[in-house]
Amino acid sequence: MNHFMPIKFINYRVTSMKVFIKSSSTVQSKFDLGNEMKSFNDKKQFKKALDLFDKHTKNNIEMHSSLVITQALKACTHIKDVQRGSDIHRLISSRTQHDFHILASLLHFYMQCGNVRNAELLFNETKKKTLATYGAMMKGCIKNNMPNQAIDLFYKIENPDKIIIMFVFNACASLGTSEALDLTKKTLEKMPKTFYSDSYILCSVLDALMTCGDVKYAESIYNSSTNKTLPMYGAMMKGYLENNDPEKAIELFKQITDPSEVVFNLYFNACASLGTNALMKCGDVKYAESIYNSSTNKTLPMYGAMMKGYIKNNSPGKAIHLFKQIEKPSEVNLIVFFNACAQLRTQEALSLVKQTVKKMPKSYYLNSRLLTSLLDALIKCGDSSSGEILFSKMKKSIENYGNLMSGFNKENNPEKTLDLFNKMKNDGIQANVVIYLCLIKALSRIGDYSISISIIKQMPDSFFHDNQIQTALIDMWGKIGYMDKAKEIFEKNLQPDQAMHNLMIHGYGLNGKSVEAIQHYHRLPKDFIDEITNISVLNACSHSGLIDEACSIFQSIRNKTETIYSAMIDCFSRGSFFEEAQKLIDEYEHSHPPSVSMYIFLLVRPKLK
Repeated sequence: MNHFMPIKFINYRVTSMKVFIKSSSTVQSKFDLGNEMKSFNDKKQFKKALDLFDKHTKNNIEMHSSLVITQALKACTHIKDVQRGSDIHRLISSRTQHDFHILASLLHFYMQCGNVRNAELLFNETKKKTLATYGAMMKGCIKNNMPNQAIDLFYKIENPDKIIIMFVFNACASLGTSEALDLTKKTLEKMPKTFYSDSYILCSVLDALMTCGDVKYAESIYNSSTNKTLPMYGAMMKGYLENNDPEKAIELFKQITDPSEVVFNLYFNACASLGTNALMKCGDVKYAESIYNSSTNKTLPMYGAMMKGYIKNNSPGKAIHLFKQIEKPSEVNLIVFFNACAQLRTQEALSLVKQTVKKMPKSYYLNSRLLTSLLDALIKCGDSSSGEILFSKMKKSIENYGNLMSGFNKENNPEKTLDLFNKMKNDGIQANVVIYLCLIKALSRIGDYSISISIIKQMPDSFFHDNQIQTALIDMWGKIGYMDKAKEIFEKNLQPDQAMHNLMIHGYGLNGKSVEAIQHYHRLPKDFIDEITNISVLNACSHSGLIDEACSIFQSIRNKTETIYSAMIDCFSRGSFFEEAQKLIDEYEHSHPPSVSMYIFLLVRPKLK
């Protein structure tokens, strides 16, 4: 969400830059082509605007007004039609030096489409540079993650207007450095006092100050403002979150009577980042619910914001309940709904997903983000077969491959995970750490040494330094019976974590090396020993009949959980020490309710003998 708020302000504010597109009215058609195109663009019907342009400008494009040309370029910009925009530039190139409306639109087109080189060439060729051309370039630099270049342009402008000032603040916010903070403050000092009444400029100032870490200065400007707008509240809330102060963001939210979708999202981010107990989060959500319920104009984005909030606060059921109230959900609403179902992971959620998909407009299938969230929901709800069908129709991405592999592993289909890996290579997609984690998990279940070696050899060397990969490999080699390889990986890590130690003990136990498991256990620092560690070493003793060692370890454990008691009872039962096992059950039941698992160990082990 970095700089989401100011970018939104830029897009809104730049409507004032429509000085770019005021018609020079050099040609009058039978109807006003420029305004007709503008009408389509305003309705976001950009293709229709270009179709109209093509129909009326076949061989006489140079005869048309600036408004017609700039509206065509605007449509090309929005649909990212670089080729058509470049063709228009070629046909009207002679007009760029004397028509600054067209020039600014061309610069805007190239920059927004990511063709920085062409924009720079055109800008550098321009003899008379206006504020509009500087503005188009600065906005483009920010869009293309070039804030330093935007600031360099700012220094060349003698009398910047409001838009230029706003862009330099946004460039400073993108940098977030002490130098950017100094420039923000210096610009504020020189800025005309009348600019302080412009809420859009204030939003950009607040964002820059907050991102650069000067919270107190931002608060002083915010508090001195007499006309606090929703975007200003949002800029401050976002700043508090960036500066690790979610409580202040929540307090600010409580001052808002009719919050927007963006503000709601920021509020829920604040709640989710508090790190306090569930009751605190529940209380915060209830406050948001009261604000939401009192709102008379519940828009689709508002529904989406509330649903996202529920998901962030681990209440997917409430998000789904809210979704059911929406008559015609947007694509964003559906994405959030599928995310909620993925979080719930139940058969009921899966049924809802399938019912919703049947009603989903066909046009929504063009949204890759929506399909990715749908795939995730199907897989996490346990229907990888439907996920596989959907996957075959989707544009392949590494994220989708990872989701489906995870689903196959969950449903114990490791061979399908390996098949997907081969398909991924055929599609020319390079595996990342997540993919290799899925593969290693699949290999640990297949248990074939030669297959495991052939795939592990394909992994980039840099991945072997990844902690998750190392942990997964230790687990895999232990499960398929190669503890020497597990030990080799373990010893290469200078600071093995608790999970690695536990896997080594577990692996030794699985492979009948109980003495090594016990030795490893006794070498561990006390703060590295948890319930899993204790259970692993007791199981290792159990598999090798080391009853005395198990008893000694059991007696040393301070916090004996039900699972630890069960592990010791299993150890006694395996060694046919049934009286000792029964005594341990009696000891446990003295202060706890009976445990079925303990009796299963006691009853089943004699039969196995």
